[in-house]
Amino acid sequence: MGNVFEEIIELKRDKNAIILSHFYQDEKIQMIADFIGDSLELSRKAAVIDKDIIVFCGVHFMAETAKLLNPTKKVLLPDLNAGCSLADNCSATELLAFKLKNPQYKIVTYINCSAEVKALSDVVCTSSNAKQIIESFPINQQILFAPDRNLGAYLQTQVSHDLEIWDGACIVHEAFSIQKIIDIRLKFPEALILAHPESESSILKLAQFIGSTSQMIRFVTEHPKETFIVATEAGILLKMKELAPHATIIPAPVYEDNTCACSECAYMKVNTLEKVRDCLLNESPEIVIDSNIAELARKPIDKMLTLSI
Repeated sequence: MGNVFEEIIELKRDKNAIILSHFYQDEKIQMIADFIGDSLELSRKAAVIDKDIIVFCGVHFMAETAKLLNPTKKVLLPDLNAGCSLADNCSATELLAFKLKNPQYKIVTYINCSAEVKALSDVVCTSSNAKQIIESFPINQQILFAPDRNLGAYLQTQVSHDLEIWDGACIVHEAFSIQKIIDIRLKFPEALILAHPESESSILKLAQFIGSTSQMIRFVTEHPKETFIVATEAGILLKMKELAPHATIIPAPVYEDNTCACSECAYMKVNTLEKVRDCLLNESPEIVIDSNIAELARKPIDKMLTLSI
């Protein structure tokens, strides 16, 4: 592993490259990354990078977003198979059909979607700014929120707007077992339950805190309590333990009894340290987006970043 680390460091220097990583990536990748963040933080970072090459350690829609925000840079994804179950639930063809049938709707899409879907959207959001984005519209504006039904249902409890909600979901955040979480809470009655808003409503009702990846990390590091049950992808635990070494952090368990009691995104874990090295070495796989799609897709992302200042 040491040699691979050294090779990556040398390649980064020789090729004037930077490595961005989502919190859900493998621990080794987080260790070698120059910047780690959630979707909003990574979008902001990608927009201002002045390196020649961006290696994006995340999933495909995230790397696409980096390319949209910094089109003159070469953006690499270690493995093109790093997709997203939620993004797969909303195709551009289906969204276009809705848009043509319902022209009165403004379309707010969660950033977990393809460039083609973003190109059909009025504004993009992340879990940390979705409420703020929706509330930027007049109260009587009809809004379609896509593609996550769980985040949409949660937002409907937080805003006065009447939302039409797309029927899509993230397999990672729908995997948590409410009974197993209750069992853990009985063992640790002092524990606070933290949940990502992509989780099902039954989990959110149990939670003492609901927030984005970065918001949950901040909550753990700043809260006086020392025991937390965390319902999101298990990759977040690394940063939580780093910033709050005193805390007891318990990953929320899932329904299936398997080798991992927590919820992990198989797509996120497709990327490996060796693939990071190889993509730098070969400058491939590269993210390429049709110029017409890119022009349209960049606008709702720029609008999101403007509204999120």
